[in-house]
Amino acid sequence: MTDNAFAALGLHHTYCDTVAELGFTEPSDIQQAAIPEVLAHKDLLGIAQTGTGKTAAFGLPLLQNLVQEAAERKGEMRAKPRHPRALILAPTRELALQIHSELERLGGQSNMNYLCVIGGVNQNPQVKKLRGGVDILVAAPGRLLDLMNQGHVSLSETEFLVLDECDRLLDMGFIPDVRRIIKAMPTERQTLLFSATMPGEIAKLSKEILRDPVRIDVTPEEVTVAKIEQKVVHVATHQKRAALEHLLRDSSLVRAIVFTRTKHGANKVARQLNASGFVAEVIHGNKSQAARQRALENFKSGDAWVLVATDIAARGIDIREVSHVFNYELPHEPESYVHRIGRTARAGAGGVAWALVDAAEVSRLKAIQRLTKLTLETVTLDIELPDIAKTGSAPAAQGAQKQSRGNGEDGAKRQRSRRRKPAGEGRESAKPARKRAKNHGNRADPEPKDSKPEVDGNRPGVSNANVDPYAGQRNANGKRRYQTPKGIDGGSNRPRRRRRPASSGAGANGNRA
Repeated sequence: MTDNAFAALGLHHTYCDTVAELGFTEPSDIQQAAIPEVLAHKDLLGIAQTGTGKTAAFGLPLLQNLVQEAAERKGEMRAKPRHPRALILAPTRELALQIHSELERLGGQSNMNYLCVIGGVNQNPQVKKLRGGVDILVAAPGRLLDLMNQGHVSLSETEFLVLDECDRLLDMGFIPDVRRIIKAMPTERQTLLFSATMPGEIAKLSKEILRDPVRIDVTPEEVTVAKIEQKVVHVATHQKRAALEHLLRDSSLVRAIVFTRTKHGANKVARQLNASGFVAEVIHGNKSQAARQRALENFKSGDAWVLVATDIAARGIDIREVSHVFNYELPHEPESYVHRIGRTARAGAGGVAWALVDAAEVSRLKAIQRLTKLTLETVTLDIELPDIAKTGSAPAAQGAQKQSRGNGEDGAKRQRSRRRKPAGEGRESAKPARKRAKNHGNRADPEPKDSKPEVDGNRPGVSNANVDPYAGQRNANGKRRYQTPKGIDGGSNRPRRRRRPASSGAGANGNRA
């Protein structure tokens, strides 16, 4: 593509200049296909995963259409109070915030009014801005319905609708809410639907709401997955912590995301990592929005270099220089594995994905390999993992080597049995979290079903009195990057100091918008 590649798609020179200033020179595949169709006011069904440049694919032509519409009506580019001109629905708060931020960057000098409405924060500032008029409203369904029911927002004159990550909206149970929202909109509108996959319910929804849509299908997930170096370590459940900490000491690691299945597991892993001297943040659905944003900002800036997360962060979070992804626990659905590891290898960069697999997860690993059509490399770690005698942990079904061949139904049953908690455990410890949560009674976006409420709403830290920080290991803000407990051998197993990433931030895709 030439320097005028975006202009060739029909974009006004204002937006071409903006993307050039942002350092984007070449449209992605989804941008090349979608921008001309959206500019032509056609409905669109886009099959594309995160990280392909979707926000710019619909954002740039949407901005241009809104400006052109205002010019044709010879009116000011100001929306009526409480009546947004365009609506973008996203499944998670983080994705909504990211889309909002990216549109502000892409909008440049267009003088548009943007607003992001999400749960977990005080609604009063959102209500105030709605009264002043909003051109583009980015929203999570739960909070938007609350504001609609209270009379703070009307969609009766909204002429543009974008549904982003529609399969994720389905997974999180939002489709009934989406239908209620669409019912409140004019039938004469332009609708854009984007989804990484096309399950039956999404196909049905697309037929209901799209009029003679253009279908665009780009970047199959299997191709992207194949570009990531994927490795498997077979370990007993009680050995996962030691294996993870060993792998995190890889000198090539810049930033890492560690995925767990539940909120409880995420909190536990983050707490253990911090106690071992690693600088980790945690993000999941039980965190307040302020805590989630703080964790992401610390991770983006490099103040923390490990992010422990549930699947809430598997999609829509585009952070540069995530070099490694760790599946501490494999997800129930193999598709979720694909989305998880897609947090690395962004914009053509390299990436490594590790899976720590115990006996109960062998069947999940097989399902993942069937989906990706890949046989993942099995690696034996060159360290001595803790055994039962030393740790006092419940016995594993078999040793690591035997687990690599699978242990059948009996091993899986024993693993599941050990994970069960006595009735009522955790309920008392959950009370402080509920007291600390500052959601002002507003509706929060749901978490996937297998996640449990969790107790610690604060950032995990290193508070152990036996921790002795290494001298001189501070970042540009004066904060310590690494802390290591006293007595840890100073050899190859200690956490290594790593360079601060040269740049970071959401929405960056190399040379693509």
